[in-house]
Amino acid sequence: MSRIARARQYSEYLAFRSVAALIGALPLELASRWCGAGWRLVAPHLPRHQRALDNLARAFPEATPAERERIALAMWNNLGRTFAEFFHIQRIVADGRIALEPFERFEEIAKRPFIVCTLHMGNWEILSQAGLRFGLPLAGVYQRLTNPYVDEWLLKVRSPLYPGGLFDKSPATARALLKLARDGGFPAFVSDLRERRGLLTPFFGQPARSNPFPALIARVTGLPLYAARTMRLPDVRFTVRIERIEVPETDDRDADVLAATTALQAQFEEFVREAPEQWMWAHRRWD
Repeated sequence: MSRIARARQYSEYLAFRSVAALIGALPLELASRWCGAGWRLVAPHLPRHQRALDNLARAFPEATPAERERIALAMWNNLGRTFAEFFHIQRIVADGRIALEPFERFEEIAKRPFIVCTLHMGNWEILSQAGLRFGLPLAGVYQRLTNPYVDEWLLKVRSPLYPGGLFDKSPATARALLKLARDGGFPAFVSDLRERRGLLTPFFGQPARSNPFPALIARVTGLPLYAARTMRLPDVRFTVRIERIEVPETDDRDADVLAATTALQAQFEEFVREAPEQWMWAHRRWD
């Protein structure tokens, strides 16, 4: 990489750190509200806004253009808030702003190793706090950023949220997580994005390529598989809900993995229908 390219990346990193410092210095609710309003104002002028509207048209063909626009604008507001709240996660936890519903279910689930999948809904970054509350060493997966300076800084910030390890997305990570699950670990995935070589499963009535790996680990290890979501409430408060996903155990492992992956995506769809404005419609989900 040339010196000019490195200098540009470092300049981007310094700008990012400046924004992070500014947001972190603001009161939590003010930072969340301002970032949400800013993203809602700017994002509709970017290309991804049209992708969000196109995805909404796929999922809700019966909705009017005005209704889909309203959902998209609320989505940008949620994403802006999520960005700001990342720099205040410790305050969110300390203030008791995360409710587990129902708490007794989480207590029961936490008694043995499991695999959990979530989606880009509400503020998904705080989902790990549900595990930390019970002392569970969740292990997460992340996508490396193109800017190595920003990537390194974010990794340092996020790593404490995943005591079981935070792995970059790669074939080696797949093997490591399978071993971790076999050794009694707690793999956690964000599994609502399009997987280029994934299995085709229905999502809002249309085939979507979905990541089969969580279901495969569950099928191979016998660990229970769960789907979890975080829903945003007023005043920077959240509820976390978790549901068991059935994993068949027949003589056809591939069919079992497909069935479990299909059930997982169906549960995700149910979560999204609860509050469509809180899901990230701007990413590519369908072919």
